[in-house]
Amino acid sequence: MLLAVSLLALSGCAIAPGMKMKQQHGSSHGGIPVVEDGKFSIDKVRIVPITAELIIQREELNRRKEKTYASERVDTNYRIGAHDVLDITVWDHPELTSPGGERRPTELIGHVVQDDGTLFFPYAGTINAAGKSVGEVRQTLIARLTKYIENLQLDVRVIDYRSQRVYVVGEVNTPGIQAVNDIPLTIAEAINRSGGLTTNADLANATVSRGGKTITIDLLALYENGDIAQNLLLRDGDVLSVPDRSLNKVFVLGEVNKQSAQLINRGRLTLAEALTDAGGVNFTTSNPEQIFVIRGKLPKPEIFHLDGTSPDALILADRFPLQPRDVVYVDTAGVARWSRVINQVLPSASFLINQAGRAAAY
Repeated sequence: MLLAVSLLALSGCAIAPGMKMKQQHGSSHGGIPVVEDGKFSIDKVRIVPITAELIIQREELNRRKEKTYASERVDTNYRIGAHDVLDITVWDHPELTSPGGERRPTELIGHVVQDDGTLFFPYAGTINAAGKSVGEVRQTLIARLTKYIENLQLDVRVIDYRSQRVYVVGEVNTPGIQAVNDIPLTIAEAINRSGGLTTNADLANATVSRGGKTITIDLLALYENGDIAQNLLLRDGDVLSVPDRSLNKVFVLGEVNKQSAQLINRGRLTLAEALTDAGGVNFTTSNPEQIFVIRGKLPKPEIFHLDGTSPDALILADRFPLQPRDVVYVDTAGVARWSRVINQVLPSASFLINQAGRAAAY
C-alpha cells in the first residue's frame, strides 16, 4: 500500500496543476506557427533574455524607424490629376476666360482635366496637366499663348479638388473621405478634419496603409512629445486607421497574487507595472527566476525571459514595454508544485489506507 502511494505521488509530479515553463536550449519546447515569405510554417521560437543590451537594441530600432519617417523627402506642391477642375484667367481677354459669358457660375467655366490627364484651352490646344503643379501648367500655357497675345497676364488655380483622396477610418468622430488639396494633408490635419479622436481610440497603434504596406503611427508620441516624425504627409489612396483599445490588453498569469487582463492605458505599460497591477509575484509559490513574456504576434512570435532574482531585474522590467496581447507568465516554484502534488495525493492515500484497515479488521 505504501509503495502504491509513493508511486502515485511520483506520478503526480507530471500532473501537478499549472503550466511549467522551462528554458530548454534557449528555445520553445514545441513548434509555433510563423510566417516566412508570406507562407505559414512551424518553427521553434528562441527565448531571449531581458537584458540591458536587449533594451538598448530595441530603443535604437525604434529611433531608426523615427529617423526613416523624418527623413522621408516629400513634395508639398499639389500635383494636378484627372477630374480636377482648373480656373484659367487671361486678363483683358474675357473671351478666353469666360467664353460663355461673365455671368456663368464658376463651376461651369472651369476646365476639367480628362481621364487621360489632358485639358484643352483655346489657342493653346491640348496640354498634359496630370502630374504637374499649378505653376508648371501656367508656364506651359504662357509659352503657347504668347504667340498670339502680347503682354500676356495669366493665372491658374484649382477650384475643385477631385483627383486625390485619403480615407480616415476607425476611432475618429467623423470617419470618411478627405480630399487632398493645396494644403499639405498630414496625419494631424486629417484627424482634425475628421472631428478629432474618440475617447476609445488606441493612440499608440494607428496605422497608415500605403501601396500594400502598413506603417505604424504612435499618435501618443506625436501629441504628447511633439514627435513630428509620426506626422506623415498623406498621399493619394492612403488609409489612415485609428483602432479602438478594447483589444489593447496584456494578460498576467501564473504565480501572481491576482491573475488579470490589463488594459494598456494611453499606449504605455511596462513589465514592472503589469506585475505590480497583478498584486506582485507570489513569493510563497513562485519561481522568480522564471518570468516570461510571450509575444505571439505574426509573422515572428517572440518569447522573453527575465530572471527576477537579479538585483537589476526591477530596473530592466520597468524599461521593458509590453505590447497588446502579450502574455506575462510567472512560473511555479518546485516546492509549491510538490505541495500541490501532495495535496492531490493525500486524500486518495488516506482513503486507500482506511479501506485497507477495514479489510484487515474483517
